[in-house]
Amino acid sequence: MKLVSYSAGDGKVHPGALSGEAVIDLSAAGYADTLAVIAAGLASVPSGPALPLKQVKLHAPLLNPPRVFGIGLNYRDHAAETNSALPTAPVVFFKMQTAIIGPGETIVLPKNSTQPDYEAELAFVIGKGGFRISAAAWREHVYGYTIVNDVSARDVQKATSQWSLGKSFPTFCPMGPAIVTQDEIADPHALAIQLTIDGEVMQNSNTGELIFRIPSLIEYISSITPLLAGDVVSTGTPAGVGAGRNPKRWLRPGETVTITVERLGSLTNPVAAERA
Repeated sequence: MKLVSYSAGDGKVHPGALSGEAVIDLSAAGYADTLAVIAAGLASVPSGPALPLKQVKLHAPLLNPPRVFGIGLNYRDHAAETNSALPTAPVVFFKMQTAIIGPGETIVLPKNSTQPDYEAELAFVIGKGGFRISAAAWREHVYGYTIVNDVSARDVQKATSQWSLGKSFPTFCPMGPAIVTQDEIADPHALAIQLTIDGEVMQNSNTGELIFRIPSLIEYISSITPLLAGDVVSTGTPAGVGAGRNPKRWLRPGETVTITVERLGSLTNPVAAERA
């Protein structure tokens, strides 16, 4: 199932499931939002009223996750391009819920940063929460997968040892277009991942290059804090980011960024400068 958040004529955001070129309204089945769908573990499309996909606006598939965890330096090639040693434990930070936007919404470059960067990432969404989850039980706890652009203000990020604020400006967490339930993805560690800016390929890799894979991330994070239904974990980015290039290549107003992950679709966002 492909879980989405959408709005139509009434302006309200509804939970939905993609079915071909239509969206099934899950609010008709009693779900208030996609977090309620995830907590219930729904993974198959129920019958219900449908709208043509072209008549709705898609939002981020999960607008109210309890937390968004980011993982830094989690691709070998990305660590190499930034001259960083391979981490011996996952590098974990947070992206604030207020940074979340959906497909087609604008990434706004803040006035107080001159180094805005892009990062294509595979993210997984927790379905069944838990504390001290073993790596072997990881599939019992993953609801599904989505795409995240871990937009980062590198100058703010590197100003201190704490990364979260530099990654949490408004609009710095594009997500979507859908959450694909885990039964549709046989192996999340074998997916092509690519990012383009105005059609130019900037990142092109495969999730097989992850240093810490999903079972390890679940075991590690849940050994410290209980994971909750709806938690999003964005697993890191491959080589090709602006900070790793020579010369550096920062996001610019007027550009369009597209991330494509195999089996998950594409997430496209335009870029604009913050208004004075």
